[in-house]
Amino acid sequence: MKFFDRSRDIDMLEGPLLGKVFLFSIPLIITNALQVFYNAADMIIAGKSNVEGAIGSIGTTTAMINLILNIFMGFSVGTNVVVARNLGKRDPKAVSDSVHSSLIVGLITGVICAIIGFFVCRPVLGILGDKGHILDLATLYTRIYFVGVPFIALSNYLIAIFRAKGDTTTPLVILACTGLMNVGMNLFFVLVCGMSVDGVAWATVIANVVSAVWLGAKLTRDKGMCRLDLKKLRLEKAAVREIIRDGLPAGVQGALFSLSNMLIQSTIIGFNNRLCPGGSDIIDGNAAAGNLEGFAYVATNSVYQASVTFTSQNYGAGKYKRIGLVMRCCYFATGLIAILVAAILLIFHKPLLGLYTLKPMAEEIAMLRMHVMLTPYITLAFMEVGSGILRGLGRSTTSTLVSLIGSCVFRLIWIWTVVPAVGELWVVYLSYPISWTLTALTHFIFSETIRRKCIRRQEEAEAAA
Repeated sequence: MKFFDRSRDIDMLEGPLLGKVFLFSIPLIITNALQVFYNAADMIIAGKSNVEGAIGSIGTTTAMINLILNIFMGFSVGTNVVVARNLGKRDPKAVSDSVHSSLIVGLITGVICAIIGFFVCRPVLGILGDKGHILDLATLYTRIYFVGVPFIALSNYLIAIFRAKGDTTTPLVILACTGLMNVGMNLFFVLVCGMSVDGVAWATVIANVVSAVWLGAKLTRDKGMCRLDLKKLRLEKAAVREIIRDGLPAGVQGALFSLSNMLIQSTIIGFNNRLCPGGSDIIDGNAAAGNLEGFAYVATNSVYQASVTFTSQNYGAGKYKRIGLVMRCCYFATGLIAILVAAILLIFHKPLLGLYTLKPMAEEIAMLRMHVMLTPYITLAFMEVGSGILRGLGRSTTSTLVSLIGSCVFRLIWIWTVVPAVGELWVVYLSYPISWTLTALTHFIFSETIRRKCIRRQEEAEAAA
């Protein structure tokens, strides 16, 4: 198949950049949007089972699942940074070591996360406020989901390797195919077999198994430095150390972000239990809006991935001045995408929310969340790109600390002080855009300062030589 065989690697070190940023990001946007769409299909099709609270029960699991998944997702960011940096250095052995070591790390972390998630999900969901039938449905969905987590981990590490070498099209093709299979199995399990949240969970597991195997098989046929050779799968100390150094802070940041989101989710469940006793309108509406916002997030996060990869390759090649061009292109691209996607979601929110068959109160809650969160969404886009540039500059810990203080700590203080004082649900949502703005500004200042220091050291070294 010529479509699969031709090279898709993007040259990030020479020539104009803006077009390449879009060329890198657009397939990634489509890939990630498809994944969100398939998750939305899980909720929509589960809602067709006529089981009360099916949509809300899946929505309440998101923060808890992300808490576990972000551990290995952070390490996959480390894989992206390290592989891209070594490609920039043109070091075949270092590239090979980082590719093969990262997959072992991915499998180990995936298995550990699966075991932890399977056994702790019910008590954690209970602490968040899930009760009775909702708790039973959420636990069933989560436990089945975690069966497939090792394969989700492998898929993410393999995709990170493809991204590092500038190929975002291959994962798009593979995930599009397995995603369609996921939707087909959702329909079969729910509408034909009469299953509910368990059916959509098993469909997700099977689709992720196929994705991991397919991505791995494709990488074994790669003709460049990133080629996967099963005989070389081993942990190389230097590669693992670099992956942990760049990935651990990202994993910690993701996990703590999820903890803050779990607190917010618990607050929203508290509003639901107080205002809708015996019902699930508020958590259903919140889940539906959050699911739609996922399309905006993956669009802007795709440019974040571009900022990580482009910055890492140029940093590895010592092209610090060019990183300034990377910054300008990525900020422009993510700002444009954020405005467009947010506008589309806000304009068409009624028919989109109608897909979830929400009750009037649930739809009202969903519209409230979308207006508060999406109107200033460009601030999240800038925050993500700033974080990616810092990671590409080898300052993953700095990025994490800034994000934790600017977002997590701020949100916790907000939830503990402002929300109880006002007592309105919209105040809970307002914590997000304020924290995005603070963190985005700080990321930009740090990344530009570090880049200029690198340029100054390079010029001093050249002058001395």
